[in-house]
Amino acid sequence: MDGRPRVTAFSLLSVALLLCLFSGRSSCKPVGKCAGNKPCQSPRPPVVLVPGDLGNQLEAKLDKPSVVHYICYKKTDSFFTLWLSLEQLAPVAIDCWMDNIRLIYNRTTHTTSSPPGVNISVPGFGLTSSMEYLDPNKQGVGMYFFNIAQALVDWGYTRGDDVRGAPYDWRKAPNENKDYFLALRKMIEEMAKNAGGPVVLIAHSMGNMYMLYFLNQQPQAWKDKHIKAFIALGAPWAGVAKTLRVITSGDNNNIPVIRPLKIRTQQRTAVSTSWLLPYSHTWPKDKVLIQTPTKNYTVMDYKQLYFDLGFEDGWLMRQDTESLLFDLTPPGVPVHCLYGSGVPTSESFQYNSKFPDVEPTVVMGEGDGTVNLLSAMQCKRWVGRQKQPVTLHELPGNEHVNMLLNVSTVAYIKKVLF
Repeated sequence: MDGRPRVTAFSLLSVALLLCLFSGRSSCKPVGKCAGNKPCQSPRPPVVLVPGDLGNQLEAKLDKPSVVHYICYKKTDSFFTLWLSLEQLAPVAIDCWMDNIRLIYNRTTHTTSSPPGVNISVPGFGLTSSMEYLDPNKQGVGMYFFNIAQALVDWGYTRGDDVRGAPYDWRKAPNENKDYFLALRKMIEEMAKNAGGPVVLIAHSMGNMYMLYFLNQQPQAWKDKHIKAFIALGAPWAGVAKTLRVITSGDNNNIPVIRPLKIRTQQRTAVSTSWLLPYSHTWPKDKVLIQTPTKNYTVMDYKQLYFDLGFEDGWLMRQDTESLLFDLTPPGVPVHCLYGSGVPTSESFQYNSKFPDVEPTVVMGEGDGTVNLLSAMQCKRWVGRQKQPVTLHELPGNEHVNMLLNVSTVAYIKKVLF
């Protein structure tokens, strides 16, 4: 031995492979054991980010036959931001906004459409920009997926390449977003091919319901090949009690300039609201969710509730969508279910004689401030029902949206990825 390191064929091969893998290229020409036409597998699994309800931007272009107020635009030459734009939520201007973002339900086709002359677009499919900040003009206002996206970039990812976004029209339920799922499948296949390995899905809130629906529609062989893991953040697997308040008396989502009763009309038109009412497969069937001086309502009384509210279209929307995920069929991929706890969360609502046109007294329970703990933990029912692992991870004190900004959430994601 002369003390000098020996350069072997194996060490040269290792160095070449490491340089190849860490070059940042989505594919590379392999050597040695990697020889062949297949691309090297990237050291970083590609990531798809999926937002929740209200979680990505919507744009509109107008050519309307009439408007609800003289200050409203009747025609625009190009698309403009409809959600989120704080200027449009100001008094009076909100009338224009509500008329543009509302949906019209067709009882014959059981589908929804925008008002005449309103063309809605979901910007940024394949990008993360439309979900990092919900208001494109207000950096810091409406921050959403920015922390997670930036963390991924810090770990070597590239926006629009191996980390992409899958925004959708969150006003609708999955049964009306078929084109979205076709585009999503195509994007996942492309990303997996470029990286030489499967994709990690990271979804928040209602986005998890969308991904569960999507995965339930795919053959197991496709999931085995293309999905490495599904990270579910704050998932409302069994619906949320908060939506009952939305359809009954409205909810301003803590935006003080908006009166709940005023925005109620628009909120009722969103099919996704009725889709996310609490489900009878989880909520106790005798638990009173809405209490009034003359009548109480449980998960078994939705039809009566909708009719008492004079909102019969809502009952049809619920019937259209309740079966989409009622069985909570396991997704058939490794699941990491992260949920917040220890934050007071709406559990039931008490109304006085002015029901439903009055603000309720809210009874609080356990959860993340939006999703009830009872609902968030329903992923535990998949343990043992699928061969892939299911991991539940509690985030004490984490609020529903703030969990996306939490260092512990980011650290857990990094652990799964690497």
